[in-house]
Parts: sequence; structure tokens; C-alpha cells
Amino acid sequence: MQKLVINGGKKLSGEVTIGGAKNSTVALIPAAILSDTPVVLDSVPQIRDVKNLRSILKDMNVTSEMKDDVLKIDPTKIQFAELPSGKVSSLRASYYFMGAMLGRFGKAIVGFPGGDDIGPRPIDQHIKGFEALGAHVENKHGQIIITTPNGGLKGAKIFLDMVSVGATINVILAAVKAKGTTIIENAAKEPEIIDLATFLNNMGAVIRGVGTETIRIEGVDSLRSNNAHTIIPDRIEAGTYLSLAAANGGGILVKNIISEHLDAFLAKLDEMGVNLEIGEDSIYVKDSPELKAVNIKTMPYPGFATDLQQPITPLLMKADGEAMVIDTIYPKRIKHIAELNKMGANITSENDLIFVRGGAELKGATVSAEEIRAGACLMIAGLLAEGQTTINNAENILRGYDQVVWKLHCLGADVKLIGEDDLVE
Repeated sequence: MQKLVINGGKKLSGEVTIGGAKNSTVALIPAAILSDTPVVLDSVPQIRDVKNLRSILKDMNVTSEMKDDVLKIDPTKIQFAELPSGKVSSLRASYYFMGAMLGRFGKAIVGFPGGDDIGPRPIDQHIKGFEALGAHVENKHGQIIITTPNGGLKGAKIFLDMVSVGATINVILAAVKAKGTTIIENAAKEPEIIDLATFLNNMGAVIRGVGTETIRIEGVDSLRSNNAHTIIPDRIEAGTYLSLAAANGGGILVKNIISEHLDAFLAKLDEMGVNLEIGEDSIYVKDSPELKAVNIKTMPYPGFATDLQQPITPLLMKADGEAMVIDTIYPKRIKHIAELNKMGANITSENDLIFVRGGAELKGATVSAEEIRAGACLMIAGLLAEGQTTINNAENILRGYDQVVWKLHCLGADVKLIGEDDLVE
């Protein structure tokens, strides 16, 4: 177990550069096995989830090499393998190997996916999509076993019962080499899905309509990578640092941002009274001494992202008045509340509503990061609090935030990671 020790209560300033999007990366790495040639990904975040996905690639005899933020993947000698539940259960996004292996081999055996415990996230829509394409899916002893008839997968019309990023991505991965036309209706619209489709289209796929409710896929026989793919900036990492900058008030420039991906989040910052200077690909956050409480409701993209619900909480705690947060995506995403209250916050949760009362003076304490975004929230709170904060289970923060300790040092933060860091090979 790793610990992040923070000596807080000081103003931070400087600049921070956002890395490639985690939620793109965890789909692009499984997608790489669909290629008949080596793949190069640029702007890959240095996070634990990348290391875990590369370990799964190795189980399939797929070599990968990472230097700085460039990841080279060679799937030309790939071999079918059952993906063991041990590795898969630690990383929910590993379920994208279901769609990717189905597209590559016409079959997949994958341990039931895990990841952060933030409430139920069923994969029934993924299975519905696979079955519509002609696959047979069964759950045996905690494993998802997917097979296809001799004729292989065939294009189909699929209406998702709920907007699901994971199901939209998995169906794209399975359908991109299926015979005929696949239409996904009620598809998710996230920028990370557009990023995946751009990657696949550049290899010869024919995917249209991403970013809208209806996606059309014309199946192709082969995918071949000719150029490196640069991953889009991580809008969740960007929002996290913007929240820190707004709450801390020292003047911070956040670089490598696509501000359009953050419209709903930036609208809330503006409503709170945060002073922002929005540039072409950067945002400068100036001191904002008078903040007012706002209500937040998370929604599918382009609404306010559920992954930013927890990181914005320390900023809400600085505002005057009471804020209310409704997470319509994951209502049980509340593991940060008890930990923040240990630091002196005044937050309650009832009937899936979170009430954040501003004005509390935060004091350092020992807390635990039970999942990625709760950990980011506690990290910001620790930087704001007087005294020393120790965050246990800090490896959860490292799962989703690129070079976070180094980036905080660049802003003048007094933070130290204790425990072995196995991200560097």
C-alpha cells in the first residue's frame, strides 16, 4: 500500500500540463490488437492502468514498449488466451478486451471485470450488443465466455437501453470487422469515443456518426496502422487541476486542454465566480476570493461528468452557502464524504443527494483513497488543509493521474509518495 503525505495550507502557483486521456487510453490499448501491423500511441499517460493493460497484452504474446509518453504495441504475433480473473478484476476497463478479442478472434474468455467500487455497473448492454452481432455469451464460474458461429459476426441494428460509454466502445470494437453494417442507437457521445473512432478510421475502419446518438459501422477485413495516434488531453485530469487552482487561489496555468470538452464544468466554475482566462489550448485560473455555492447534477456527456463530481467538492467547500450534488450516473459515489469530514468538512448524504456546506476550516488528517476520483478529491483537500494529511491507498490516485507527484511539485506543493512505485519498468 502506498501513502501520499501532504503538508498543506500553502498557495500554489505555476503551470501544469495535462496528459493523454485515461478513458481513451484504456480503450485504445485493447483496440490495438485489432491491427495487423504494429501500433504507436503518443501522449500516453504514465498511470497504473496502462501498466496493468500491458501485462494483459503480454499474456496474449503482444509485445509493448513504453518510452516517456510513447507506447509501441506489436500485435503481429498475437495468440488467443483466456484472460485471468486476477488481472481483469483489478481493472474495469479490461472488459474492452471482450470486444477487441471478439473482433480479432471471434471469441473471448475474460474474467468478470472489476475496478472502483462506486455502485453497480452492469455489463448487460455490452452482452446485448455482442448477441445482436451473432455472438453467444455465457457466464461460467465468474468468467464471461463469448463464442461466434462459423459465419462470424454480422452487422446488426442495436439500440442501447441506457447511454453507456463502455457498451458503445465494446460494440464498436466487436463490430469494426463484422460483415455488413452495424448501427448503434442511443450511443454515448463522449470525446474518448470519438478518439477511439479516429484511431480505428485511420487504420482503415469505416465508422461514422461518433459524437451523435447514432453510430454507423461498415465492417472491414483488415486494419493497418500507418501513423502514430496522439491521444486527446484528459478532460477529467484537467478539471481536477482547475478545481485545485480555483480553490487554492495562487494563480495556476493549466496547459494542453480542449476547453470544449469541459463546457459543463467550466460553466459551473463561472457560476461560482471563478476567474478564468480561457486560451486556445490552456486555461489560467486567477485568484477568486468570493465564491458562491452552486448545485451540480451529473449527466452523460456533454453534461457535467460524474468523474468530476468528487474533484470539485473541495472547491464547493470554499464557497459561501450550501451546495447540492446529484450524481445521476453513480449515486453511490460517496466514499469521499466520511474522509473529508475527518478533515473538518461539513458534508452529508441522504437519498442520493450530497449537501456540501461551505466555510469549514480543513485540518490535516489520515484518510483513505478508496477509488480514483475520491483520492483526487482528498488530495486537493489535503493541499488546502492546515497541517499534514496522509492519504492511504494512494495507488488508486496513481491509477488515473499522470505523474501526479511530479506535477504537484512543479506547482510548489509539499507532497511525498511513500511505498514502492512499480510504474517504472
